[in-house]
Amino acid sequence: MDLINPLIDWIGTQPQWAGWVVFAVALAESLALVGVLIPGVLVLFAVGTLVGAGVLDFWAMCAYAAAGAIIGDGLSYWLGHRLDAYTGELRWFRLHPDQLQKGIAFFARYGDLSVALGRFFGPIRAIIPLVAGLMHMPPRRFYAANILSALVWAPAYLLPGTLVGQAASDGDWLKLAIPLVGVALVVLVWWLVQRYRYRG
Repeated sequence: MDLINPLIDWIGTQPQWAGWVVFAVALAESLALVGVLIPGVLVLFAVGTLVGAGVLDFWAMCAYAAAGAIIGDGLSYWLGHRLDAYTGELRWFRLHPDQLQKGIAFFARYGDLSVALGRFFGPIRAIIPLVAGLMHMPPRRFYAANILSALVWAPAYLLPGTLVGQAASDGDWLKLAIPLVGVALVVLVWWLVQRYRYRG
């Protein structure tokens, strides 16, 4: 947060650069290895509060975020193809061997859908596109999942901050009640489905 707060303050005074900041953060968060170090969720939430306050345009920020995420995942996928068998020899994976194995297990379980699902799971988000390249997932199927999931991911990650920004600007915090209940219900249903699947 010590790094994010000055960045958001700067964006508030220089909104013309906001899109490129969002693009860079979304791209970096999607890059293999680098992405695990980038607090993309926090940055997008903070940018969303500026959207809610009327400083930035929601759909413009979504476009920049989606573009960065698509390109970042594409670069990771390409890297997986290029490195192939040498990936396991990289220093980062030697220090964190469990990360690569988690990505491979996730891909093996969900197949093509893992590219879309992985975008929403922080710990393996930056690994799945790399694994898709390692597993030689066909480019057409990868990019279809990559692009479609990015178009959902961008507004989903900006919306919470936008709602908070609107509520703060209006002084009406009750506006958050319905979205929060909706999110809680989605999480509950997902948890129940996963629990049922594991029992089955």
